[in-house]
Amino acid sequence: MADQNGHILVVDDNSTSRLKLTMGLKQQGHTVALAENGQQALDMLRAEAFDVVLLDIILPEMDGHEVLRQMKCDKTLRDIPVIVISALDDMDSMVKCIEMGAEDYLPKPFNPVLLKARLNASLRKKKLRDLEIAYLEQEVMLRQSEKLATLGRLSAGLAHELNNPAAATQRGVEQLRSAFFRLRQALFGISDLKLTNLQLASLLELKLIAQERAKQPDDLGALDRSDLEYEIETWLEDQGIDKAWENIPTLVSLGYGLDKLTSLTDTFETDQLPSILASVSSTYTICSLLEEMSQGAGRTVEIVNALKSYSYLDQAPIQSVDVRQGLDSTLVMFRSRLKAGVVVHREYAEDLPLVQAHGGELNQVWTNMIDNAIAAMDGHGELYLRTRQENGWVIVEIEDTGPGIPEEIQLRIFDPFFTTKPLGEGTGLGLNISHNIIVHKHKGQILIASQPGQTCFQIKLPINAD
Repeated sequence: MADQNGHILVVDDNSTSRLKLTMGLKQQGHTVALAENGQQALDMLRAEAFDVVLLDIILPEMDGHEVLRQMKCDKTLRDIPVIVISALDDMDSMVKCIEMGAEDYLPKPFNPVLLKARLNASLRKKKLRDLEIAYLEQEVMLRQSEKLATLGRLSAGLAHELNNPAAATQRGVEQLRSAFFRLRQALFGISDLKLTNLQLASLLELKLIAQERAKQPDDLGALDRSDLEYEIETWLEDQGIDKAWENIPTLVSLGYGLDKLTSLTDTFETDQLPSILASVSSTYTICSLLEEMSQGAGRTVEIVNALKSYSYLDQAPIQSVDVRQGLDSTLVMFRSRLKAGVVVHREYAEDLPLVQAHGGELNQVWTNMIDNAIAAMDGHGELYLRTRQENGWVIVEIEDTGPGIPEEIQLRIFDPFFTTKPLGEGTGLGLNISHNIIVHKHKGQILIASQPGQTCFQIKLPINAD
């Protein structure tokens, strides 16, 4: 292997030794900087980058052991290789330096050939360390880039999910004002009717039924609704009631038909019905609007909590993680894409233990897997999420009813930058990053089983990471 050229710091209080080392190192093609004492060496190390330090032990003010200790305590200096060159030719000093993190130890007078070999070996190790650090930094950047790309694809759906309940709440406020006004008018009308105790009890029961009905979905078809509205309108006209027409749609939503309306005439007089129907109708409208606004607020809180979960877990160290919560939070992020035509089946074990993991990284895995499953099904199909405990593992399965993955592609599916999506629709990093997170970061396993009409990814996480 060819010799490596580096930037070397020589730390020695003896001018003759410094000169001898400088001449030899420059002849080998290295650049050299000199320090006469320990503090000067530390100051120079913090001011510029060096590849190797040649360090004497016997130094004024601060000896080589202290220099070595401070270097290893400084995260910016600890990876610089240190070769100790000292006149202290005893085993205790050599062992102490190696234990403190020195790369090598050469007694004075040193053999130039041996120094060259040790120096080249240290330079090669330093280069490998630098490459490893650069690779890890690049992997972190790629992982973050893929996560941002995925979240970017979700952002439009999340914005839609947040805007819908917000807009519904805004509309609901205006409709509530109108409904409260109609209710007040109806109550004024009722106060003039001088209802009997039996009639008041019947009215209260009707309003309680309306409150409960408001909690149920109105699933009446458009054609059936139109027919009922026409029947009610005709009945009201036959009774000579011409002031209740604006309550007809609400009465239909309440489930009122001709039988129900006819039964009201057994309790109330015909001239009392407009105020009675208006009161019941307004009560239903108010309760229905409040229920809709409550559900919208609940959806907003769910989305915000899911986003907070993503943010907080990203900042957290290893922690106890319930994978079921992570899966559910991820589903919230995909709600707008799922409700277009994907049926989700959750098959979670109730006694699932927690795993020690980086929660944010696991969420990125679930995001990548579910995103791919929805894309594979083209937005229409069935998605199965399963969890269970088995032989010391927590197992998560994500299965879709897409077209399946050919066997020849399965062999490459975890390769970086490999994708079957059209150009511009995928980075080819999602599954590779997921594989690295599960296998390398969490000492787990990730397996795939696929056939036409079905693909299942199985993720296995150790319950006890130790």
